[in-house]
Formats: sequence, C-alpha cells, structure tokens
Amino acid sequence: MVLTIVVKIGTSSLTQPETGQLALSTIATLAETLCHLKRQGHRVILVSSGAVGVGCARLGLTERPKAIALKQAVAAVGQGRLIRIYDDLFTTLQQAIAQVLLTRSDLVQRSRYLNAYNTFQELLGLGVIPIVNENDTVAIDELKFGDNDTLSALVASLVEADWLFLLTDVDRLYSADPRSVPDARPIALVSSIKELAQLQIQTGSQGSQWGTGGMVTKISAARIAIAAGVRTVITQGRFPQNIEKIIKGELIGTHFEPQPEPTSARKRWIAYGLLPVGKLYLDEGAIAAISLAGKSLLAAGIKVVEGEFRTQDAVQLCDSNGNEIARGLVNYNSDELQKIRGCHSREISAILGYAGVETVIHRDNLVLI
Repeated sequence: MVLTIVVKIGTSSLTQPETGQLALSTIATLAETLCHLKRQGHRVILVSSGAVGVGCARLGLTERPKAIALKQAVAAVGQGRLIRIYDDLFTTLQQAIAQVLLTRSDLVQRSRYLNAYNTFQELLGLGVIPIVNENDTVAIDELKFGDNDTLSALVASLVEADWLFLLTDVDRLYSADPRSVPDARPIALVSSIKELAQLQIQTGSQGSQWGTGGMVTKISAARIAIAAGVRTVITQGRFPQNIEKIIKGELIGTHFEPQPEPTSARKRWIAYGLLPVGKLYLDEGAIAAISLAGKSLLAAGIKVVEGEFRTQDAVQLCDSNGNEIARGLVNYNSDELQKIRGCHSREISAILGYAGVETVIHRDNLVLI
C-alpha cells in the first residue's frame, strides 16, 4: 500500500543544544530513512525547522534574535546552508529534493491553497521529496504559522497524508514535563479530540533555546491533522529510523488516532488555513443549534460582535466565556452585524435598509473546532 508520509523535524533535533551547530549524524540518518521509505514506494514530505538556528550558528550569535528584521536576516543565512546540506545528503543517496517555502498567505487565499496542493502533487508524482519550511525571510507576524508543527499539520491536511510524524527532543508525550517532573506519566495513545483538549491544559509551552515550538504546539498540530484523518505520532527526533518501525506497527512514541470521519478539505481550509479577524459571542441556543443540530448561525443568536471584518472574512464563534467552539465565513461585515445582532432574520431588511441573506454564517461555511 502506497502511503503519503509527512515528517516534521524540529530545531531541537537538528542542532546540538549547547552550540546550535547542526547534528549531522541525525540529519544523515533522517535522509537515509526517508529515502528508504521512498524506495518502498511511499510519497514523502519533510517539513524542516532550523533556518534561524543554523543562521545563528553561522553568524556566531549566542541566542535566537528577537527583533523581526534580524530574525529574518538570520533565517536567510541559515536557510541556504540548511538546504545545501540536505541536497548534498540526498544527492549522495540519489534522491531528488525540492525546496518549498510557504507563508500563511499561501493557504489563506483559496486559489493559492489549491495551487499549493497541485504543486505538491506534481512533485510527489515526479518522485521528489519536498523539503518544506516557513518563508521566515519575508513572512510578517500576522501571516506567520508561528511554528513548524502547525505548518506540518497544515501540509499533512493539504495533501491528505496518511501519517504525520512530529520528531522532537523527547521520546513521547507526558502528563507533565519529564525534565522537571520525575513521575510524569507517559502517554502512548490519544484517541479523541476531547482527550486533546485536556492535554493542552496540562502541558507546558516552552520550546528549546533555538526553536519556537513546545509540546502545546505539537498537540495543536495533532488536532489539525487528526481532523483531516491523518494519524499523528510524536517521537524522538534523534532516532529517525523509528519511523519505519512505527509504520510497521511498533507502539513507539505517542499516537493520535485520526477522526473516523474527516472534515472536508474546504472546511479544513476555513478552520485552519484562514486567520480569523473577529469574534462573535453566541447565546446558548445558538451554540446548541450549530454544535448539536448542525444548523446555520442566525443573527438572533449573536450577543456580542468583536473586531472589524468584511463579508466572507473568517471569524471565531465563542461562548460567553470566550471559549472558541467554531469558525466560519460571515455573510455580513462587522458594522452590519452590530446593527442586526440579536434580531430575528425577518427584521434584517428593515434595520439595514436593504435585503440581506437569512443566515449570518451558512452551515456549509461553518466548522466546529
């Protein structure tokens, strides 16, 4: 059976923690493992962190820069060196690679989202291993993925992968940080979205000195991936060869079981590809209607409108405590919604002075989170 496999390796696994220098033996083992999977007929994508960390080492910086312009300059230095090392290793193994640099805007616009999908399909069809990273050199804060865990989950969702491997500096997920809590409980299997929500509350967020991700970002990434039907595994990055063992059935690391009925590609784009630019706070009746009965959102159920947005922008739907329950594309802008919130649909035309649609967010453009 041909599998589509996305592997994400973090900065903490790619570099030496003390110096930030590349861990060449790990990278070489990773390249060998991915090539072996490719020779077995599988389709493989690598999402690689490390550009900023490698750039810091190249320039002699002792810590990750905080200023955006400096960080982007350092990323430009590091990305070239990182891809050269990958190219040298994969060329030795007679495997073609491609560099794919993405920004959030590549997934925000539906046409670019579909174009990214087509590009990946062509590369995989040509037998190439795409090596993906965020385009840190040009990305602006409001259009950044923020971490490559999220990026890898979005890529896995985009290409409808079978597996997502998140390679990190711990062997699996624990109930607490095992480096500071000796009796932390290892977690082998997470079988539902509800379990994920509980884990996010219990887990710390700190990444390594050279990277941006922590365990919270990996759990968030797993949420995105399993909603797309992608089985997700967190495992030790220093041992990439474990990927093959896991695919063959060994229970190494922490496994997140995919949802039995994945959400559609369009709804995944709404939920995770777009950046919400406003919030709608709903009453209990509206929450029950959209979450339990699968209905559209009507103006009558909206209590508070927050933010400025236009028609067809993505917004978050929240309960009275601010907990997000869904996202969707609005049929009215924020000014219009301020006027019609809490009102019956039949009153909309009289309030606005022109005919409007009955639904604020149609159920086809609404996805539960």
